[in-house]
Parts: sequence; structure tokens; C-alpha cells
Amino acid sequence: MGIHGKEAEEVITAARLHDIGKIGIRDEVLAKPGKLTDREFAGVMDHPVMGCEIIKKLNSMENIAKIIRHHHERYDGKGYPDGLKGEDIPLGSRIIAVADAFDAMTSIRPYRESPLTIAEAVRELRKNSKTQFDPKVVDAFVSIIEDLGIDY
Repeated sequence: MGIHGKEAEEVITAARLHDIGKIGIRDEVLAKPGKLTDREFAGVMDHPVMGCEIIKKLNSMENIAKIIRHHHERYDGKGYPDGLKGEDIPLGSRIIAVADAFDAMTSIRPYRESPLTIAEAVRELRKNSKTQFDPKVVDAFVSIIEDLGIDY
């Protein structure tokens, strides 16, 4: 994606901390099997802002806080918390959005009986490219999977 040095380190740190705002969400909600209520979902939607608030208080973490705040924005502008669109979303946030979605799809979750296969997850990423996800990030992510020789 053309990022190196300090910028790459900030994305790595933001990726590690991107869900830190979930510390403010009750465990019963995070581990709830099935659909969340509207109120529960609204609380979960606050986690990027809570995470940003936590991290921005630390010295030299402003860029990381910004990446965390926007990791649930959508490429088409229909995400949250600020409804940013396309290139207005920080690149680090767009990268984390794809990696986080892939992880969620291919992992065991309380709300899904079984994880998707890598092939199914790649199809979902491609299907949602240009709407939910930055198409350049999806292409780069899939290219890495292929470069690693992972069959899908």
C-alpha cells in the first residue's frame, strides 16, 4: 500500500489496539449469541470513538487514535462514526477494516455457527469492494494471500 517507517508502525499499533474501546461494553453484549438489540448495537457502535478517546490521551498517539476512530467507516460513506467516504478515510483505517472483516469472517464468533472458509471470506471482501471496502486495499490483501500460497 506504499506505507513505510513511522506510518507503517502507526498502522500496526492501531491494528493491535483498534477495538480497545470495547473495554467500555458489557461482556454479555460482546459475547451475546444472535442478534443484538438496537440499543446494544448502538453501544457497540460507540467503541471506535471510545477507543480514540482513550488512545489520544497518550503522547504521540494522535494518528493512531484517528485510525482507530475510523476503522468502521465504509468506502461508500455509510459507516460510522463520522460517515467518511473513500479517500477521506485514513488509509490505516481502510487497511484495518479489511483485515478485521476477514478475521471476523474466518473466526468463531458467538453470533455465527461456523466460520467462513478463506475462499468464502475472499468472495465477501470482493463482493463488498467499492461499497464497504477500499478496492485497492482488498486487492492488496488478496494479493498477500496469494503470495503466501494459501489456497482459496
